[in-house]
Amino acid sequence: MDKNSKIFIAGIAGMVGSALFRRLKTAGYTNIHGSYRCRKPASDNGFEIDPQCLVNIDLRRQADVESFFEKEKPEYVFLAAAKVGGILANNTLKADFIYDNLVIAANVIRASFTYGVRKLLNLGSSCIYPKFASQPMKEETLLTGSLEPTNEPYAIAKISAIKLCRYFNEQYKTNYISVMPTNLYGPNDNFDLETSHVLPALIRKFYLANLLFQIEQKGLNENALIQDIRNVNFGYNIKFESGEERFELILSALEKIGITADSVTIWGSGEARREFLYVDDLADACVFLMQRFGFKEIREFINIGVGKDIRIIELAQLIQRIIGFRGKILCDVSKPEGSPRKLLDISRILSLGWQPQTSLEDGIRKTINWHFSKSQRR
Repeated sequence: MDKNSKIFIAGIAGMVGSALFRRLKTAGYTNIHGSYRCRKPASDNGFEIDPQCLVNIDLRRQADVESFFEKEKPEYVFLAAAKVGGILANNTLKADFIYDNLVIAANVIRASFTYGVRKLLNLGSSCIYPKFASQPMKEETLLTGSLEPTNEPYAIAKISAIKLCRYFNEQYKTNYISVMPTNLYGPNDNFDLETSHVLPALIRKFYLANLLFQIEQKGLNENALIQDIRNVNFGYNIKFESGEERFELILSALEKIGITADSVTIWGSGEARREFLYVDDLADACVFLMQRFGFKEIREFINIGVGKDIRIIELAQLIQRIIGFRGKILCDVSKPEGSPRKLLDISRILSLGWQPQTSLEDGIRKTINWHFSKSQRR
């Protein structure tokens, strides 16, 4: 890619899309365009992009995608747009997850071919691997077993996108590459307790529990909690009577989802193991691959991760320590916890000369600082 190449980031307002934008800007790329749908990129997320380079487009609508590509003719495409969520969202919105992600990928990849995109990078997910895949999971493990049921619809859509890129490459000699990142976290993550992934959900839970403790034990005004719930999407519908915030109602709603001044409840036994990659490290890997390697070197797709995992209970204890909450951690074994382990084999990308730079603790501290400094500015 030249520094003035026209680059299109599908999903620029999301966590991955915004990280790609930051990385490309840092590297000196100047002609970046991006699409968003639900939320426009905000300046306090580090965006300094010309508003004329942003387009509010529903990538599920083929005619709209075709029209955009015909008009703008991007040279390089990062396909980061997706409908995403944690176990609860995946298990509740199955039809939405498979349909939205299928059509987004199909529309963007087909339009890239039709209008002459030179290279495309498609972002997938480690959930594409079988539930009981051998660990760490090599790229060759794909489609060797049954998927985890709670995220099967999302995984099928992501596998389809990988195959679509592969078959366009084989039939039409395109240069479309796919990357499979492990669990991601970082700035611009989703902290909504209904739809977020495990790490941001735990950050939110421990923060709220610590706030309750401060109110109960140290006399912090209860309006601090009410203001926080108002400013940051709580994720559950709390109906206030007579238009007034009712502190007792908030306490009851928080308790139902395992947040009190004395404890935080996590889903499952806490023994499931997960790998976590700071999103800016993912963006660095994507730009690295886009600059240097094509589908012939990467083959069907390539894993991106950190090469080590952690038990969910240990993750909870780490976040608890960083936030400073002194209560108990409880485990609700009646709740699902997904695959017992998800660790990627990253030997292939390491052999190409890339490696992650951010430790889990440093990444969590950066994420917490970003999220709560952002909420205080609202």
